[in-house]
Amino acid sequence: MKKSASTSPFHARNRHQGEYDFAALTAAHPPLKAKVRPNGYGVKSVDFADPEAVMLLNQALIKLFYDIDWQLSPGSLCPPVPGRADYLHYLADLLALDNNGVIPMADILDVGCGANCIYPLIGAAEYGWRFTGTEIDEAAIKAANRIVAANPRLTRQIRLRRQKNNDAVLAGVVSKTEFFSAVMCNPPFHASPDEAVAGSQRKVRNLGLDKSAPLNFGGQHNELWYPGGEKAFIGKMIAESVALGRQIGWFTSLVSRKENLPALEKQLQALDVAEVRVVNMAQGQKQSRFLAWSFMPAAPRSKLLSRLGS
Repeated sequence: MKKSASTSPFHARNRHQGEYDFAALTAAHPPLKAKVRPNGYGVKSVDFADPEAVMLLNQALIKLFYDIDWQLSPGSLCPPVPGRADYLHYLADLLALDNNGVIPMADILDVGCGANCIYPLIGAAEYGWRFTGTEIDEAAIKAANRIVAANPRLTRQIRLRRQKNNDAVLAGVVSKTEFFSAVMCNPPFHASPDEAVAGSQRKVRNLGLDKSAPLNFGGQHNELWYPGGEKAFIGKMIAESVALGRQIGWFTSLVSRKENLPALEKQLQALDVAEVRVVNMAQGQKQSRFLAWSFMPAAPRSKLLSRLGS
């Protein structure tokens, strides 16, 4: 991308600053070239209402900036690469606070990695971190493993495991002998299939499309909805995190709806947490954030980071 970081709403270390450089992107991923055309202002762009164009653009971004081959399964969620990278950069800042301001080597648990495996891929390529991704959907795990296998330099940094309990978030996927620097999670947003459909229809209307138009982001039901929505999902994650408080430095989760924060913070206040933080992120016109909590004081977290990084 072409513009300076000072004009960008993304984190300063985010590689995706400013306008898309379509010459570089199409060189990195030639299939994108067929979708690039001048927009109404005469500037090269893609039709963001075209699902294939959006997928090809994101494949080009992840290839150009991280040298990752990213072949998505039909119907799987195609997340926007720049925004996903931001969560990782802000998480790196959080970990650096416990490491004398230096971003550490880290072991990260990604809850619900999905078929796209986006956070482990970018985090491993950007920071050299080791990732364990969990997922309840067997087909998604297989698809994610195919992506990892297609990028041999990352196979030693990324491992995936199935969450076999559909009612659990963290329970059952961390052994008693495992330790992690942090957990990250992008929880299902919607509370029901109907709500997910309504949300999809709003996106269609906002793009000025016919109701029958295909969606430009996709996603399976496990990625889009959970009974009670993100507040219920994160609430369950908080409840289950207590048992792992001595094994994991920071627990974090994106919170899309700001109005969910008070109830989640109140739930944390009732527990024996050492620290709670809300990390705000601005991504274009969208305001995002993640909630972070730890059962460890700073000194034990620093020791954990040092041990895992050695």
